[in-house]
Order: sequence, then structure tokens, then C-alpha cells
Amino acid sequence: MNILFLTAGAAGMYCGSCLRDNALAAELKSRGHDVLLVPLYTPTLTDETNVSERRVFFGGISVYLQQQAAFFRWAPALVDRMLDSPWLIKAATSGSLSTDPRSLGEMTVSTLKGEDGFQRREFDKLLHWLKTEPPPDVVQLPNALLASLAKPIARELKRPVHCTLQGEDLFLDGLTPEYRRQAIELIRGHIPYVDRFTAVSEYYAAFMATYLSIPSEKIDVVPLGINLEGFSKRVDSPSRPFTVGYLARIAPEKGLQRLCDAYVQFRRRPGVDRAQLEVAGYMASDQQGYLREAERRLRDAGLTAEFHYRGLLNREQKIEFLRHLDVFSVPTSYVEPKGLFLLEAMACGVPVVQPGHGAFTEMIAKTSGGVLVEPGSAGHLAGAIYDLWKDPARRAELGTNGFDGVRRHYSVSRSADRMLEAYTRTMC
Repeated sequence: MNILFLTAGAAGMYCGSCLRDNALAAELKSRGHDVLLVPLYTPTLTDETNVSERRVFFGGISVYLQQQAAFFRWAPALVDRMLDSPWLIKAATSGSLSTDPRSLGEMTVSTLKGEDGFQRREFDKLLHWLKTEPPPDVVQLPNALLASLAKPIARELKRPVHCTLQGEDLFLDGLTPEYRRQAIELIRGHIPYVDRFTAVSEYYAAFMATYLSIPSEKIDVVPLGINLEGFSKRVDSPSRPFTVGYLARIAPEKGLQRLCDAYVQFRRRPGVDRAQLEVAGYMASDQQGYLREAERRLRDAGLTAEFHYRGLLNREQKIEFLRHLDVFSVPTSYVEPKGLFLLEAMACGVPVVQPGHGAFTEMIAKTSGGVLVEPGSAGHLAGAIYDLWKDPARRAELGTNGFDGVRRHYSVSRSADRMLEAYTRTMC
């Protein structure tokens, strides 16, 4: 099968969507399928072998400048090529890529207007390039925010177009009310041109059917899958303090401050006299204040020495980090549709404690690798961590369940099987 797989880059961040798309494309390639993984906005960053094309379409610099000034909508080809150079995009967006919806509403709406928006030139460049490539059997769009590509691609290639659903509501809900209304209305207008939608969880399939008015029979569920190479069971060391871990983006919706509050309460429980809170993950420059506030909460409780932020980790560092945890938690306030971090922790045999919402509920139901607590409650989170601290046998049982469950239900191989089934539905 010849597959054109578009993926949205996120500059210097290990983005869960990029990791998922790259792992899936690599798995399909390993099976002999011809897969073109084409980045949009910025080059992709992955912690595995990157199988994406070097060329970037809808380059972040060009898209922004075309929104701001008419000159760049008609700039000479030489200027255009320079602005789309992967090295320039990477340099310009490294550490400073703004993904704040509050500042991107106008550009989001313009892009969703497709060939009628300020980014028409980007549509033309992509379509021109596609005509020079072998025609794909199927095209996969990265998210509904780029659904405006469906109509022109289907028109030019006369091939089925699929679109992944993987967290668009967080961005859309962050737009100002007027831009949010316009964006959702425009996405709904593109739905007829998408042959199938691909949701990353059962929860998100049901949610997005209502949120974007997508007919439920038009949505396939292809659960996340991870490349399990290198993941091995956690290291149990009696000499190490009981270690609670967090590995995700440092941002309010991921709930680090709530975990800090829960950790303080956990440390005040009877008998707990030796523990530590290990934190890692990408942090944008505008989230430094959020991290400082998290650190302050530990400092005010006299627990500064027990808190460690390890920064952005590569694949080897990530696995090593996870293998030295006793309990893992990312208590998101956002109702999470994905939860890749949860699968990675369980793949190392680490028991997890998560809010009982979103994709977490089905992941825990399938793997039995952790416990669910009341969303938004630091007290319930602290109580669940304390219960596991008191019961090493229970921790070991959950860890083994998660280790086996991820391999049974959430391998990238299983995810690829489901994706191919979805493609077959539109190719018959």
C-alpha cells in the first residue's frame, strides 16, 4: 500500500502526536508499505529513528508571515524557498514556538478557510508537489485543524482522505470565543470531504462525534501504540527512597502543581519519612513561572531537597528515568484523549495513579496497570499513592499487569493493524 501520511511538527518539543505518527509510519514501512511521512509547520522531533521527509510544507515561518503581510503571499520563489528551509524553520522556532491559542486564532481561522485564506500559496505548493509523486492509495491528515486540506487533496489525487483526531479540542477551547466559533464551523464544513476519521481512543471518538458533529459511523478507533524496543521492567532498589514520578509537558493542563500538592499531603501521612518526587518533560519558556510555583509548594512544605526536575529526556534517558520510579502520575486537568506517557510508564512495569477521565479509564481497564482517582482531587491522589506505598505486593501486581497489558493491547504493531483495517474500508 502507498500511504501519504502528513504529520504536524512541534519544533523543539517531543510531541506525543509526532511520536505516535512516526512510530506508526516506521511500523508500516517495516511491513513493506510505501509510506511518505511529510512534516507540516516544522521538522518533527522524535526519540526514535525519524522516518519523516526532510522537506517541510506549510512552514511555520511562511504561514505566520503570510498572515501578517500581503508581500509574503506573493513573494518571489527564492524568498519562499529560503523561508521553507528546514534548518531555518528549526533555528527560528527552537525554544520559542508559540502554540498559545490566544495568539493564533486569526491564523487558525485563515488556514481553515483553505484556498480562500491567506495561506493559499501553501496549499498550492503542497498540491504541486503531490502531482510529482507516485499517487498514494490513501492520505492521512494529522488533525482536524488541517481538515481544509481534505477537499483540494481529494480533488487533485482522487484518493480517499483520512483525518486523525488527537487532542484538537484543547487548542480550540483556548481560542477566544469568536475565533473558536468560526474555527469549529469551518471544520464542520470540511467533514464531508474526509472519508474516515481516526480517533486515538474510544473516549475521543465519542467526544469528537458530538464536539465537531462528525457522524459516529465515520469514525474509526486506532488506539495508541508504542515501539516497545528497549522498554524493560523497573529496577527495585531498597536503598532508594520511594519515588513518585511525572513525565510529560510542563504545563497547567498536565497537572504538575496538583501532583506537588498531593505529594506534600502524601509525605504528611503516618510513617512516610523518606521519598522523592522526580519530574521530567519539555518546558516552553512561558511555563517557567508554572514550574517555579510547583517548586515553591514543595519548598514551603520543607521538601525542596526531595524535588528534582530533570528536563527534556531522550529515549534512553526516558526509559532509565521510568525504570527507577515506584509510582507514576500525570494528573491532568484536561480530559486527555491520548496518554502516551501512561503507556510508557506501564511498559516499564511502573504502577500508575491517574484521574478517572478520558482515555485513562480505558487504558487502565485494558491493562489493570494502575488505579483511578477522582479528577481534580489532590487528596484522593495522595491517598492512592499512600495506599501503594504501604502495599509493595500491590505495587508489584499492578506493575506486572501494566507491563503485560501494554504489550498485549498497546504495541505499535497492534495499532498498525487497526490503521490498515481502517484504510481497507475506503479502498474496497
